[in-house]
Amino acid sequence: MDALISSQAGIMAVLAAVTSFFFFLEKKTKWNLFNFLPPLIFIYVIPVFLSNLEIIPSKSPVYDFMGDNILPMFLVIMLLEVDLLATIRVMGKGLFVMLLGTLGVVIGAPIAFFIVKSGLDPEMWKGFGTLAGSWIGGTGNMAAVAQMIELPEESLAFGYAVIADNMVYLIWLPIMLGSKNFAEKFHRFTRVSPKRLERMEAAADELATDKGPVEMRHLLYLAFFGFGGTALAGWLSAQIPELPPYLTTSTYNIFIVTLIGIGLSFTRASKIPGAHQLAMALVYLFVARMGARADLSNLDASVFWFLAGAYIWIFIHGAFLLTAARIFKVDVHTAAISSAANIGGAASAPIVAAYHKPNLVPVSILMAMVGYAIGNYAAWAAAQLCRIVGTL
Repeated sequence: MDALISSQAGIMAVLAAVTSFFFFLEKKTKWNLFNFLPPLIFIYVIPVFLSNLEIIPSKSPVYDFMGDNILPMFLVIMLLEVDLLATIRVMGKGLFVMLLGTLGVVIGAPIAFFIVKSGLDPEMWKGFGTLAGSWIGGTGNMAAVAQMIELPEESLAFGYAVIADNMVYLIWLPIMLGSKNFAEKFHRFTRVSPKRLERMEAAADELATDKGPVEMRHLLYLAFFGFGGTALAGWLSAQIPELPPYLTTSTYNIFIVTLIGIGLSFTRASKIPGAHQLAMALVYLFVARMGARADLSNLDASVFWFLAGAYIWIFIHGAFLLTAARIFKVDVHTAAISSAANIGGAASAPIVAAYHKPNLVPVSILMAMVGYAIGNYAAWAAAQLCRIVGTL
């Protein structure tokens, strides 16, 4: 049976409608629901039902175009926003807390997979690797890592990764938000200096993030850098010999795209207004595309093993985070934002920052950008560790 809407323009219209509707609803209603269930979750789930009910197809050339071009494009544009010096200036040792939290994700992946692998298919290591992408940067990294390890988005492993990502988020986000209420006890545990808090807030107040109004030419500049970086990475990756199963052309492509984006962040291209907004719009469209390609027909009881592994994994990340906060003597606000920059990326870090200290919202986005910059490399390493565990 053919889908009700099958034309490429029609499919894009549906994905854009779903994506824009939930942001409209969030803006119009200001429901607290969206603090705990952000639009991102609905933007993924609704297309899952639309495709499985055959309103839109689960396979279409437009999905292939988005995977080949829009994914690397938004990675390049997103990484233009990386500002390591500004992040260090405001967060200081907090950046190291975030990086140790990232290490907790990398190390926690094979540990958790080893504990639950008896209930999973050995190839489910790809699902853990893909989830690592989301937990070191965000959804864009999740899609990128899936492409690097050649995991189709309609596969069961990818579906499990998305389910686990959302289910863990529902538990972890309230913990990050609620940690504000334990600030006094947390600060006694980490022995944070009051002067650090004062310096951080002063630096955050001085952080300039306004690049001016977005003009038509700025969007054209960003389109050039996005598509240009994508084309260059595609050409370069095709010149490098593959070393399967670890290094394939897809792996090289994402590595090079990431490197191009980071390289451009050190040039005047980083001053172009609208990069973050355009990149996030493309990310959300891509999330809707991921949902449309999901296949629920093969879902079985092994999903509970995957979820158990994900919850074990997130608490390993939490243990690393607490240890890092103690070592570097940072405050609860920095620790919570550091975790959110890993686990939720640019979609969640500002939510946590706004709840803890609103003047830290801009730097929380910068920290999430750092996560995007290292996410593809670190998550690929986590995936390879899980691959090794799968052979034991």
